[in-house]
Amino acid sequence: MKLREMKKHQSRIFFTSLLLLFIPVLFTSCTKEPGPGGNSAIYGKVLVKDYNTGFTILNEQYYGQDVDVFLIYGDDRSYSEHVRTSYDGSFEFKYLRTGDYHVYCYSEDSSMQTQALIPVIRDVTISKKNQDVEVEEIVVFK
Repeated sequence: MKLREMKKHQSRIFFTSLLLLFIPVLFTSCTKEPGPGGNSAIYGKVLVKDYNTGFTILNEQYYGQDVDVFLIYGDDRSYSEHVRTSYDGSFEFKYLRTGDYHVYCYSEDSSMQTQALIPVIRDVTISKKNQDVEVEEIVVFK
């Protein structure tokens, strides 16, 4: 009888130990980082302002076609996705999870302090599942 009780006690200790090991794993695996795999989307438009070389006269403005738009997931160091705008300047990143994102595209420097292209960045948060978030219009100079 004592042997049977001892085996029961050892089984309970073993089961409890396993449970304590797997509970943290279960909770950490449920935490999802920003990125693909969800059912939300980020969308918007890119407006191009075409100036003369001295940026003193606006020649025209229009919604940019085939403009590169980039998306960074959370705190990633480089872009995670890339799309090109449609004929009407619109873009969309689909199938995203909740979290913080950075949407950007490149523009000429209207202050003429550099010849390099500069990023125009919009920060976006998806706060719930199945949410479509519109980005404030991104204005780039050409």
